[in-house]
Amino acid sequence: MSFWIDTHAHIYTDDFKEDRGDVLARCAAGQIRKIYMPNVDHTSIDSMLEVEHRFPDQCVAMMGLHPCSVKKDFEKELYVVESWLQRKRFIALGEMGTDLYWDKTFWPQQQEAFKIQVQWAKHYNLPLVIHSRESIDETINLLEPLAGKNLTGVFHCFSGSVAQAERITKLGFYVGLGGVATFKNGGLDKVIPELNSDFIVLETDSPYLAPVPHRGKRNSPEYLPLIAARVAALMNCTEEELMERTYRNAMRLFSPGRH
Repeated sequence: MSFWIDTHAHIYTDDFKEDRGDVLARCAAGQIRKIYMPNVDHTSIDSMLEVEHRFPDQCVAMMGLHPCSVKKDFEKELYVVESWLQRKRFIALGEMGTDLYWDKTFWPQQQEAFKIQVQWAKHYNLPLVIHSRESIDETINLLEPLAGKNLTGVFHCFSGSVAQAERITKLGFYVGLGGVATFKNGGLDKVIPELNSDFIVLETDSPYLAPVPHRGKRNSPEYLPLIAARVAALMNCTEEELMERTYRNAMRLFSPGRH
């Protein structure tokens, strides 16, 4: 039986400190039974793992270094990531990637951190969860020479073009669709109908990027059906069909059977 999977949510942050249990209960009641949690850097690990420990059937942790946390001392951050990869099994290596929106100062370091984490994904047979804000083409260019049949992952929070999506899926990677799909001027209304439905997964990126009608407020995994309704309408399928497809895709991408 299929259900909704939020493939990217920072449910462990202080934004959910007061009502995390209630949020997760509402998620379960709304058929959102799995929430995959991306790491950011060494400061987020303890809270993320605590949430996984408290809600093991629903919340599942990843391990990686977010590009916005790549600074001069990024090797120290990567050392922490590697040490955790050596002693615990995670569902994915992420959130990693590149970011040219906030700060371009450490672009060379971002590229180096990207390449190192790709090698770890291959070594530990983990899918990559890739951040690529204002840097989709640059990230695909970085990934293409490193890709192969033993490497897969998802470009989370995808807001690119049909051509970019085709480059991504050609590599065996998926696109993660979130709140931007519901934005009036988000641009995805022209892109989503052209996507290969075998290579899409759903996400909220909570507490960020809340979908309409909650835009500008705290996002929550419980809003995933709002995103799904919009994606289903754009793909001209029922929400039940979309649930089955995205469940199947997420299972294929993140399945323990890959390990």
